[in-house]
Amino acid sequence: MKILGIETSCDETAAAVVKDGTRILSSVVASQVELHHPYGGVVPEIAARHHLESIVPVVSSALLRAGLEISEIDAIAATRGPGLTGPLLVGFSFVKAVGYALNLPWIGIDHLEGHLNSVFLSGPAPAFPFTALLVSGGHTAIYLVRSHTDHYCMGRTRDDAAGEAFDKVAKMLGLGYPGGGIISKLAETGDPERIRFPRAFMDRSAFDFSFSGLKTAVKRYIYTHDDYRSHINDIAASFQEACVDVLSQKLIAAALKNGSRYVAVVGGVAANQRLRQRVAHEAAKHGMELVVPPPSLCGDNGAMIAAAAFHRLSGPDPETGDLSDDVYSRYLRRK
Repeated sequence: MKILGIETSCDETAAAVVKDGTRILSSVVASQVELHHPYGGVVPEIAARHHLESIVPVVSSALLRAGLEISEIDAIAATRGPGLTGPLLVGFSFVKAVGYALNLPWIGIDHLEGHLNSVFLSGPAPAFPFTALLVSGGHTAIYLVRSHTDHYCMGRTRDDAAGEAFDKVAKMLGLGYPGGGIISKLAETGDPERIRFPRAFMDRSAFDFSFSGLKTAVKRYIYTHDDYRSHINDIAASFQEACVDVLSQKLIAAALKNGSRYVAVVGGVAANQRLRQRVAHEAAKHGMELVVPPPSLCGDNGAMIAAAAFHRLSGPDPETGDLSDDVYSRYLRRK
């Protein structure tokens, strides 16, 4: 089954064609970073307008690279939520219209379920059940993943997502937007032990996160140290280490509780090399195997939406979308 997947939950217009939920035939991502850079973050109205301009060219490019006509596609899918309402409506309405006009099966996919399925698009796949850390600019959560469509959220952030904290700290330091890659690059030559920023473990037996206190601690340090620019690499490294400490330890603790052989890290922040190194080290100590998608599949992309759609559309009780379906901006709880 060849599925066209579309992702427009935030500031990337993405489309991909995936065969049978695992083989990527094409993947195209149009970034809006340059548009939002002057504002220090994503402006929803600007994002939605740019999605309207980009969606047809991006979808056309994905089909061209796959060597397919739209008539050769078996189904079509788009992110339904969570995300920014305006951007989501662009992709979701496009899929509704195309599906209706061409009499194609179509479905709306949960953005987070897409990320969880990204680990099946390259390299050795984890066996079910496995424990996954989903960490991005908008989401930070730990899941027990029982199947492609069955995943239980064990804990999530109570305030900022980890990626959001990276962006805000970068803004405090005058490094620009987006901040994840910049902080990571500076941290490579910094001393992660120079500043002992707080680790908000909260209840160590639970799996929720909080990064607002860490963000405030960095802000306080900047305000109380006039010479902070002389060791900005150390600040970046120390901040990153505080984030990675909590993320890795919570993930491994959850995996131990679940008795998981495999652990996975997905989402945009999964591209962070220090997080990958730390989780791999901790997992190896407990005889676990780590699975992380390549960087191209960590950020938002259409391939993960198509992969998740395959399992919703081809299961024993196939699901399809309804024209009355709508997008949702916040996490939609599933059993």
